[in-house]
This record gives sequence, structure tokens and C-alpha cells, in this order.
Amino acid sequence: MHDDALDGIRVIELGEGVSAPFCARLFSDYGAEVLKVEHPQSGDVTRRWGPFRGDRPHPEKSGLFFSLNTNKSSITLDPGRPEGREILLKLLARADILVENNSPQQMREWGLEYAALSEVNPDLVMISITPFGQTGPYADWKGYDLNAFHFSAAGHRYCGRPGEAPLEHGTFSAEYFGAYAATAWGLAAVYGRKIAGGGQQLDVSCSEVLGALFVGTENIGRYAQDGDFSSRGAMMSGGPSTIFPCKDGHVWMMALEPGQWDGLVEAMGKPDWAMVELFRDRLERVQNADLIEGKIMEWTLQHTKQEIMDLCQANACPSTAVYTVAEALEHPHVAAREFIVELEHPLMGRVRSLGPPIRLPESPGGPRTPAPLLGQHNENVYGTLLGMSDAELQKLRADEVI
Repeated sequence: MHDDALDGIRVIELGEGVSAPFCARLFSDYGAEVLKVEHPQSGDVTRRWGPFRGDRPHPEKSGLFFSLNTNKSSITLDPGRPEGREILLKLLARADILVENNSPQQMREWGLEYAALSEVNPDLVMISITPFGQTGPYADWKGYDLNAFHFSAAGHRYCGRPGEAPLEHGTFSAEYFGAYAATAWGLAAVYGRKIAGGGQQLDVSCSEVLGALFVGTENIGRYAQDGDFSSRGAMMSGGPSTIFPCKDGHVWMMALEPGQWDGLVEAMGKPDWAMVELFRDRLERVQNADLIEGKIMEWTLQHTKQEIMDLCQANACPSTAVYTVAEALEHPHVAAREFIVELEHPLMGRVRSLGPPIRLPESPGGPRTPAPLLGQHNENVYGTLLGMSDAELQKLRADEVI
């Protein structure tokens, strides 16, 4: 058995939703000990979001909560109470990392700003993930993933057809990408403490992370130089580069360069219409897009998406089947990679979840224990780690501090 890459690192997670839990889960995937702090009465909000098996809501049976919180321990604590804050400080004094996604104003109200925490633990790395960052006019604004997504200009750049209204985005992209960036740099800060002279606070703005990754330096540089930028549909400006219907769904097809176009022509069996030398020029294909895409669609409708993907792969033309969630989950390539894991949950039974997205050969990582029940580890953490007596715990429960 290989050692876990992050064995010995303790993480306190003080947050809910997607960004902070996913960041902490990435640490737990590779062996870090993660203590998830939840409110005594309500717990993490994703316990109520679902999806739920059989569409029957239950705070311990949310699929989203399960996937975001494997390998963690759950303790209940109200940091807004003086007793709760003192307990949290004791935990943070023993921690390497604090991951949180509360508003800066909320952290100030709790007395949990980095300046206060660094007095308790100078080596603490505090990862603060918010939609707009810790500073600026919007720092204390209430915001969610969709606010961060569209504040980054990603919606204007990508979602929807050219000349029409932008489409909404619904996949927590800003929070997932923000969490990934936060984990990478948070880990760097942990291992760089000797160089930096102790811990520090990471100010992670999900909108800025998404702006850098989705909108990109190409658009920013272009705007800086001549005031111009790309918008929706720009990626479709060299035919073909779009989604086509086929016998069993859809395929994404891209043949922008001459070699890619030649490969597509080969995959289609060299039809007479495609052999026109003029069409090897990208601009000519753009000007004749309606004709060309109509002919390609006649071909795609005669084949399945896997057949098209295989043919295009064999002929060096970028193409992919547009898989449904079920098709991706059951795909033999995914099975061969062992990306889907099964865990036993005390109330849900056997549950399938995603494995680690990054593989470390010497310490593979991934989910090993299911998401915890609310407050499941109170006795172990408060009693064993902090040395509290049963009488102390009973009083804290009675006072609704834990």
C-alpha cells in the first residue's frame, strides 16, 4: 500500500455549497485529514439540494453532498457563538489549512479574519474562495456561481448563438474551477511556508479564475491592443466547427485546417461535392457554410455518433460524440480507467461516485469513505482531539453550540 501524498496535513473546512467543499475534497482525495464544520441545525446547504434517490428529499441522501464530501469527518459547530468561536480557534491552532467560502463581512462578524487567526496559528494557510474576491466594491456582495460566471464575461463569450441573447449557465463552473485553482495554490502555500515565513491568506476570486481560464489571454490581449474581442459564435467562424445531429444523438465536428478537412473528406468516403479544391480553403468553406454543413449533415444522419467519432479519429479529423451522462458513466474507457468508484453509505447503501481526476501512480488517491452524516464525528474530534469531557459536550449540545 502506498502512502497518501498529503498524509499528515489537517484541513478545516468552514463553508458550504460547492467551492469550499470541492476544494477540501481535493485535499482529502490524497490523504489530508479534513474536518468539515457544519451548522448544528441546518448543516451544509447542499444536503437539501439533492439530487435525491427517487426524488425523496433527505438531508443525509443528497447526491451532490455525497460527491463533494467523501473522505471527510463532519462536526457541528456554530462559529457565531463565542463558545463556538473558541472551539474553532482550538481546532485551527492544530490545522495546516482553513478552507472557507463565506463573505468577508461574515468572517469579520465572526472575528475570523486572517489577522486574528494568524495570531493563533502563524503557519495557517487560509484559502478564501468568493465570487468577487476579498477586496473591491463587490467584495461583500452576495453572489453565487452564476454571478461569478457572467461577471467574468464568459457568458457573453461562449453561451448562446451570435446575435441573440446570451444563455444562462448551470454547471457551477466558476466554483469548481475556482476550487481547483485554490487547491493548487493552497498546497503550494503549505509547502512554501518555510520560504514565505509562515502561512498566508489566499484571495481566490471565482470570477477572476474563470476569466483567466475561459475568456483567456487571447481576448484580453486583443482588447488591450485594439479594443476588439470575440463573442458568441466566434469559434464557429471556420467551417465546419459545430454540432451535427446523427442517428443516435449528436457529434461535435471541427475541421478548420486543411489537414483536418482532408481527414473529414476521407472519413465521409470522398463524396464528389467535397472534392472541390476550392473547399480546402477555410474562408471559402465559411462563405459556403450552409451548403457544406447541409451535406455533412446528410452523412452524419446515416451513422451513429460512435461510428463518426471512430471514422474521424482514424482520419485525423477532430470529432467527438456528444455523450449523455448515462453514456459517459457506462463507457468502457471510463470503466477501464476505474474513474467510477462505489462506496457504502449507512443510509443510501451502495453509491457510485467519481474517482480522483488526477492520478498519482505512487499514491492514487480518491474516495475511500462516504460523505459523513451531520455531526457524525463530534465525539471523536471534540472528545479525543480536544479532550472535552462528556459533561462539556452535553452542555454545548444543550446550548446549541454544537
